[in-house]
Amino acid sequence: MTSDGVVSGVVLLLFDVTQKRQAEQFRREFTANVSHELKTPLHAISGYAELMKSGMVPQTDMTAFAGKIYGEAQRMIRLVEDILRLSRLDEGAAGMRWEELDLYDAAQSAVRSLSAAAELGGISLGVEGGPTVISAVPQLVSGILFNLTDNAVKYNRPGGSVSLRIEDGGAEAVLTVADTGIGIPEEHRERIFERFYRVDKSHSKEVGGTGLGLSIVKHAALILGADISLDSTVGVGTTITVRFPKAGPPEKTEE
Repeated sequence: MTSDGVVSGVVLLLFDVTQKRQAEQFRREFTANVSHELKTPLHAISGYAELMKSGMVPQTDMTAFAGKIYGEAQRMIRLVEDILRLSRLDEGAAGMRWEELDLYDAAQSAVRSLSAAAELGGISLGVEGGPTVISAVPQLVSGILFNLTDNAVKYNRPGGSVSLRIEDGGAEAVLTVADTGIGIPEEHRERIFERFYRVDKSHSKEVGGTGLGLSIVKHAALILGADISLDSTVGVGTTITVRFPKAGPPEKTEE
């Protein structure tokens, strides 16, 4: 600023662009990861189809090749569905309906939906505890329960077990999902909730994991105001605890 031709003051504006840069970097990494994850099954489908088209596959192997194409297509469908779920979660709780629900009933529903997969792997699966009512978004709670239980079944061992426990903690409801699976090495524990992060990539592809399940859990928990903690021992198993506030979303104050 000047007054009578003499500088009388200076205005200095500083803008913190750290968050913006981090968001841009995150978008670039997410786009690269999505492209890679989609290209892998697409290349497999294209390769199998080309062999069949060229007549290089014996008639007796056609069913097996068709099965491989179907499996890769299903993997792509699961991936796209998970990406869409994360996209909706990134937008927050807008349009989501909060209701009272029994966490114990929701846990039983998740167990029923995964009982066939557990039985196929020789894994015992059950729910302990009792009725505990919370105010929450039903589809988000279902997503948390399904993904945690699904992971506990997938990354388990034959003859292992998965136990869900629901406890009333006063102002909160406590969900514990404990398994006797492969465990998570300490150096990976801080990153397992990142998108597309896998501890064991080869096993993840083998069991059909998209690498987005725990990220969906994390984002859903943030919207619900729930806290997540993890305890794991390699070769022994993993226990993930989610603490849901019973009261639901905080009241919005008038401006």
